[in-house]
Amino acid sequence: MIVAFVNFMRKWPVIPAVIAAMMVIFAVFSPLIAPHDPERGDLMRPETPPAWSEGGSTEYILGTDALGRDVLSRIIYGARISLLIAAVVLIAGAIAGTVLGIISGWFAGAIDEVIMRLVDLFLAVPFILIALVVVIVLGQSLEIIIALLVLFSWGPFARQMRAETLQIKTLDYINFSKVAGASNIRVMVHHIFPGVINTLLVLATLRVGQLILTESILSFLGVGVPPPTPAWGVMVADGRNYLGTAYWIAFFPGIAIFLTVVSTNFLGDWMRDRFDPRLRQIRE
Repeated sequence: MIVAFVNFMRKWPVIPAVIAAMMVIFAVFSPLIAPHDPERGDLMRPETPPAWSEGGSTEYILGTDALGRDVLSRIIYGARISLLIAAVVLIAGAIAGTVLGIISGWFAGAIDEVIMRLVDLFLAVPFILIALVVVIVLGQSLEIIIALLVLFSWGPFARQMRAETLQIKTLDYINFSKVAGASNIRVMVHHIFPGVINTLLVLATLRVGQLILTESILSFLGVGVPPPTPAWGVMVADGRNYLGTAYWIAFFPGIAIFLTVVSTNFLGDWMRDRFDPRLRQIRE
């Protein structure tokens, strides 16, 4: 029984899936789950300890911050911000990167050279520095952060999709489709794209954790989600001056970031092992 349970846990990413599902539930149903308004504080209850600590209250299970705002409610609402940013950036970056990567790999030549040099340019530019400059010039807003993340997120997708396309275009069924008179667009849409979809899904899953961590870093530096909107990075930044007296203000948002990033990375590794035929052959 125990051996079967251990084998099941090794075969399926149960714990990472449960953590990721909880974060999604928090994001979707945060108004129904959060016990308090995340932006409204009780100035009579600042820095209230967690419920299990001395001086704590069951009304604020994870305590309150320096403005008397419920830490648990802000973490729950923070999941909505983090996953919203990750979803929008992933969809936009994956679409742009996949299209450009397939075009680059299929046509090669000058088109490939131009697209790959653009990828190299965006990957070489320090994103944090660019974000700091842009926010100073244009101001701090959620839309600007999403736009910046999208602008710098398509490169890894384009590079990987190009590599997959270069490999797939040499296969026999691609040559048969060209002999049969299929156009370039038809070959790319109906033959190349289905061949790269597994790699795309794995890469997207692995990028979720990176995007959440990047957004948290930007918020921590003060150039991310503007206050008083609850964001995990902002909460960690707010609590760094209270680590000696009210550790929970920064500790629990940090744990939320850690669990979300680790769980999505584990899910991405599992999907790569599951969908990559080369890795399946090694395991078998």
